[in-house]
Amino acid sequence: MTQASTPQPPTGPVIGRTLEESTPWHPERPRPAGAPNVVVVVLDDVGFGQLGSFGADIATPTMDRLAADGLRYNRFHVTALCSASRAALLTGRNHHAVGMGLLVDLPTGFPGYSARIPKSAASVARVLRDEGWSTMAVGKWHLTPRNDRSAVGPFDTWPLGLGFEHYYGFLHGDANQWTPNLVRDNSFVEPPAGPEDGYHLTEDLVDQALGMVRDQQNAAPEKPFFLYFAPGTAHAPHQVPSAWSDQYAGHFDQGWERWREEVFARQVAAGVVPEGAPLTPRPDWLPDWSRLSAQERRLFARFQEVYAGFISHFDHHLGRLMAGLEQMGVSDNTMVILTSDNGASAEGGEVGSINEHRYGYRVPDSLEDNLAGIDDIGGHRAYNHYPWGWAWAGNSPFKLWKRHTWLGGTRTPLIVKPAGGTPDAGAVRHQLSHIVDIFPTILDVCGVTPPDEVDGVAQQHIDGTSMVSTFTDSAAPDVTTTQYFEMTGSRSIIHDGWKATTDHVPSGMLDEEKLLPGSRDLESDRWSLYRLEDDFAEVNDLADEYPAVVADLERVWWAEAERNQVLPLQDDMQGRIGAMEPPLWPSPARMVIHPGGSPVADEMVPTLADGTTVEADVEIPETGGSGVLAAMGDWTNGWALVVLDGAPAMLLNLTSTPYAVRTSTELPPGRHRIGFRFDTEAGLGVLLCDDEVVGSAALPEGMGTSGLQIGGGGLRVGHDAGFPVSEDYRPPFRWNGTLHTVTFHGPAARSAEDRTALLGALIRKE
Repeated sequence: MTQASTPQPPTGPVIGRTLEESTPWHPERPRPAGAPNVVVVVLDDVGFGQLGSFGADIATPTMDRLAADGLRYNRFHVTALCSASRAALLTGRNHHAVGMGLLVDLPTGFPGYSARIPKSAASVARVLRDEGWSTMAVGKWHLTPRNDRSAVGPFDTWPLGLGFEHYYGFLHGDANQWTPNLVRDNSFVEPPAGPEDGYHLTEDLVDQALGMVRDQQNAAPEKPFFLYFAPGTAHAPHQVPSAWSDQYAGHFDQGWERWREEVFARQVAAGVVPEGAPLTPRPDWLPDWSRLSAQERRLFARFQEVYAGFISHFDHHLGRLMAGLEQMGVSDNTMVILTSDNGASAEGGEVGSINEHRYGYRVPDSLEDNLAGIDDIGGHRAYNHYPWGWAWAGNSPFKLWKRHTWLGGTRTPLIVKPAGGTPDAGAVRHQLSHIVDIFPTILDVCGVTPPDEVDGVAQQHIDGTSMVSTFTDSAAPDVTTTQYFEMTGSRSIIHDGWKATTDHVPSGMLDEEKLLPGSRDLESDRWSLYRLEDDFAEVNDLADEYPAVVADLERVWWAEAERNQVLPLQDDMQGRIGAMEPPLWPSPARMVIHPGGSPVADEMVPTLADGTTVEADVEIPETGGSGVLAAMGDWTNGWALVVLDGAPAMLLNLTSTPYAVRTSTELPPGRHRIGFRFDTEAGLGVLLCDDEVVGSAALPEGMGTSGLQIGGGGLRVGHDAGFPVSEDYRPPFRWNGTLHTVTFHGPAARSAEDRTALLGALIRKE
């Protein structure tokens, strides 16, 4: 006799002729009621010693409270660059292993540098969403390849394509804090207010994050949420309301050496640097503060006052976010993780920069220009970045900075406040860990098992390890025992308690190329060796004493490089342009823009560097023409084709230096074609009306590439927004006649090689 089988639940509805003869069936859906919420805060370009709880005297009370209620990790590592660290955090995989070996602004035809997170590495947002969490991202993204950042996508690498249900922020690597280029979900949007209204990006991002969480809690208060919050702070431009920077007036007059020593003393007292650890000395190529002129000291101190105000301003508004979570009653059940994507940035160079776009175009900064703009630092007119002496000081006690795999580039603050608190609140944890460990830590806390498949795609090996054991056990073993690092040729490896680091100096930054000692040839790199347990800051090089250990670690590095798709090595970002992915929809030889739509993304706008003509088809009213025909960028970098008092003009700006091509001839009423072309051979900007030259002016070499304005608001036609390109008009300065089209007439044939060769300035910048 056959034993009766256990009845199985139905796998679908029973459909009869009538409802009485039918049985409904509802597929099971995850419902993680009571599970913890997670908030991840990713700062930008903030060094190990630039937060109060890590030794700084910059006011960060909100972050200090998080540290006091949670744990600080003093041996936490990142990848040394923004896109790479963010990809590693969200996927739990090493950055090359998910195609993010460099920046999304330079996608190439090599697996480790594709700039596309593969479907085999589902993000923590996607995994949590599938398990029932609400998922939201606010702020900087910088994980979408440059050619995909337009109104047509493709959107699979935008936040909603990688597991987030809502997004508000900016896709680029940086943003003007007063006039950012914003995206909501999959659409470009204008900021809710203008700089004249007191708008600031940080405040807007916090408002949006609070709104998202509030809406989620109002709809389903028991449903947990995951919030990824990534402000522009403290990436250049360092821009902040003057009340925040002015509170630091005179605060840094002692200079970067003395300030660094004070930070270090507080770090030792707080336990974030071990007792007895030495402070690395100032390198002789970095300016000695005592030998600077009074003008230089005042200028350099002002740059740092603004940076400190930028940090404190963010901290204040992060406090609003934390207070909002508390008011909604979700704070106690929320784990907060706060870190930075890389160490402090030296892209301001030796003397700082009043306009960081100059770094991208390899335009040297000068003391004279910076002194002339000292009152603009931090405000509407500047796109400023501090001198690298402050980056060195802000990474105390380590060497170097962002883009290098010395600890100054790869070791950043990490604060974790576990949901429900920790019995060891305020303690410092010393376990070695890496940003790939955040992904498995979040899933562990949430009780979620990483899936083997997502959408039928087998998931690749997770490189990170959960850090949860360290939450309650100060003696827990290191989370990370072997970890490679590589960034534009700078290489290092942690293995079995040792760290080996090369002396390679990547190209791409003028002052580094000129002043930094070290190897410029990958084949000639020298590996230094440090025992991490005894040497917190890479001070005592043991390479000559233990050559066999160096050789072993170099072999481990190459093995990790092979396993993680690091090869081929390339130390020059611009050198990868030849392997750069061509756009899926390249600009045609004749590209027509119709008015009335949202701004056209920067990357989709043809450059003016190759003789392309931009031409507006307009009708001049009887009262005379006036207004913007087409505009891109602003007074820090950009161009605008306008009509001023009836006469056409092309207004240009190259890294805060204005130029113009004008005519005094007013246009008669009726239909006309108004255009501009940059004659690259003659170095002339040519103003056209109905194919006739009506004006010309000499322009500097490279002026046409200002059409690649970085992080701008895209191309607008018939009006402008944000800041103007020059003082000749004030946005929106709407065209008062009829604008039919704006057309770009490019070369009849433009090879992929020719097109990508024009991207050098952008690649250096980002």
